[in-house]
Amino acid sequence: MDLTNYRTLGKSGLRVSPLTLGTMTFGEEWGWGSTPADAEAIMSEYIAAGGNSIDTANIYTKGHSEKIIGDYLKSTDIRRDQLVLSTKFYCNLYPGDPNAGGASRKTIISSLENSLRRLQTDYVDLYWMHAFDPFTPIEETMSALHDLVTAGKVRYIAISDTPAWKVAQAQMIAQFRGWSAFAALQIEYSLLERTVEGELIPMAQDLGIGVMPWSPLRGGILSGKYTRANQGETQSGRNSLEGGTHFDENTYQIIDRLTELAKEKETTPASVALAWVVSRSGVTSTLIGARTMGQLDQNLQSLAVSLSNNDIASLDALSKPVLNFPMELINNRAANLAQAGTSVNGVSSLKLPLAPQSIKEVY
Repeated sequence: MDLTNYRTLGKSGLRVSPLTLGTMTFGEEWGWGSTPADAEAIMSEYIAAGGNSIDTANIYTKGHSEKIIGDYLKSTDIRRDQLVLSTKFYCNLYPGDPNAGGASRKTIISSLENSLRRLQTDYVDLYWMHAFDPFTPIEETMSALHDLVTAGKVRYIAISDTPAWKVAQAQMIAQFRGWSAFAALQIEYSLLERTVEGELIPMAQDLGIGVMPWSPLRGGILSGKYTRANQGETQSGRNSLEGGTHFDENTYQIIDRLTELAKEKETTPASVALAWVVSRSGVTSTLIGARTMGQLDQNLQSLAVSLSNNDIASLDALSKPVLNFPMELINNRAANLAQAGTSVNGVSSLKLPLAPQSIKEVY
């Protein structure tokens, strides 16, 4: 597999690379990002390799990430339409202004106009609601987004970091009112964050929404730079975002297994961890973040990593999540209870205690 193995995003006809270039690291305003020159080199290599999907947000490095992308596209002969360029609204860049953040019609429209100015383009291919806004009716959000699609300023809409019940509600409202519906869902997903397998990923699969995981390396924890030997030592400027450098035993077991598999396959732990996410059911395109060319190369190597069923099973066992009620009940018991005493797909189900042998015995 390589970056030209394009997949359609959800029910849409939009084709994206299996790895999307995330640009939260573009700009040095947060203290640990890449310079504009380095960011441009990263974009050039990604696009030259066949990548077509670039993701940013209004909040990334206080808007500088969008500006870097816009300047780059203006200074090169890359055709704008060949890229799937996405950005996000929701985060407030103007402290003290209550209408500069969230998901209201006013916020959405003004945020888009500012993003288009920084990106130096007249449309974005994918416009993301960055997070759940409990203060704005979802009808208002969906209506405003549909109007932007109708106006040609947005091609597709998508949603991130929102409960499954709210995403489902939004999709149903859009369907019944003939509005644009979400084509994709961004969620944190990695070997250290699998609780999304309870409701978010099954919901996305059932509703035809493409899943785009973020932080597949859990902020660098699964990159290979953290080991038992350097426990507690600072490894990057992002340690504060990653929650420090002290991890529990289970995390180190996962890191150990990634290291073993990396040696077997002559690659890096980061590539193995990414390959696991890319292989997951429901995942369309996985977000990668690169501050350096070396990090980008490691991320791209993941597409050449082949994980066997045994490899995946070993990682699954170490990272098995505890799901919220009622998912464990459903997965472990409900199907068997519904088919008690029968065989479905060759698998025998449970027999209920004192199960009646015939309908007559019930009465």
